[in-house]
Amino acid sequence: MSFVVRRARQNDAAALPAIERSAAELFRTDPTLAWLADTDVASAAQHRQAIDNAYVWIAESATARLAGFIRARAIAKQLHIEELSVSQAFQGQGAGRQLVLAAIEHARLQHMHAVTLTTFRDVPWNAPFYQRMGFVEVEPGEHEAHLLDALQKEIEHGFAAERRCAMHLPLD
Repeated sequence: MSFVVRRARQNDAAALPAIERSAAELFRTDPTLAWLADTDVASAAQHRQAIDNAYVWIAESATARLAGFIRARAIAKQLHIEELSVSQAFQGQGAGRQLVLAAIEHARLQHMHAVTLTTFRDVPWNAPFYQRMGFVEVEPGEHEAHLLDALQKEIEHGFAAERRCAMHLPLD
């Protein structure tokens, strides 16, 4: 399916919490991660703030339905992906890939050095998805401060440290 990827607008923010909740339902397929489907997601107000202060792109279907979004922020000449969510109705159709490609293109145009993120290393739609797009796992001891901070916050939130990893896509 083809999607139009564009920068999010303020009036998109109201739909983003439902997309994030829908995307999280996929975690119910792994009993050890099912609890993630019940955790809080960013509110519409938080999404509006991100639209103003970070980079948020949305994927829109041919019928103008919002299919997914990606939120990222610039840190030390890198674009760090904080969230990628695709609604269940659109999963597996390329929306997530198109959103990540939009973020990568933005980072290139801004002459950033890399795109970074944290994710589950053993969940098929997480690290393996990003690996197919050229991301590589950051080796222990090579983590930059923002990646160490993100991983630590995830552990404090209840993620198992051994299942999480930081990844980057060098752009230089």
